[in-house]
Amino acid sequence: MCTCVSKPLDPLCIASLPGPIKLSPMKLKWIAALLLGLLLQTGRVLAVEAGKPLPVLDLAEVQSVPGQFVYIDYWASWCGPCRQSFPWMNVLQAKLGPKGLKVVAVNVDAKRADADKFLAHTPAQFTIAYDPQGLSAKRLAIKTMPTSMLVSPEGLVLLVHSGFRTEEAGQLEAKILGAMVR
Repeated sequence: MCTCVSKPLDPLCIASLPGPIKLSPMKLKWIAALLLGLLLQTGRVLAVEAGKPLPVLDLAEVQSVPGQFVYIDYWASWCGPCRQSFPWMNVLQAKLGPKGLKVVAVNVDAKRADADKFLAHTPAQFTIAYDPQGLSAKRLAIKTMPTSMLVSPEGLVLLVHSGFRTEEAGQLEAKILGAMVR
């Protein structure tokens, strides 16, 4: 007899179950929705999404500047596509900087020496921010490297892009430019 309720082996009574807990699909959906709601309310996980304001990231380098768009790119030294994206971001900064774009690459390596070694081989002609604990990446629920986003001067996320492929760089640049002229 379950000590939680009067019915024997009630599926919701954890104390009476010898193995895995069995819940109906409806109860599982309800629990999942409740947990997701709790996560979102705590502010710990705020998956970055186009059309939404950029959450406060506690990185001075990514704060919006009046009249300036910010292209934020999350990267790590071990990331192959990140190595390919840096020369493109150098060109992007040179081309679109005069039109109001600031490129900021946020490094999430735990050791600054790893980032410095990467930058010695792949120099950046744009702003580098460091987040060794990865707190801002966690706050945005960043799952892949690189992940980038364009933020408007008003602080709205205009586009989000995961990964980098050199052959798609022209399309990405066109999207950035298109978002900047709206």
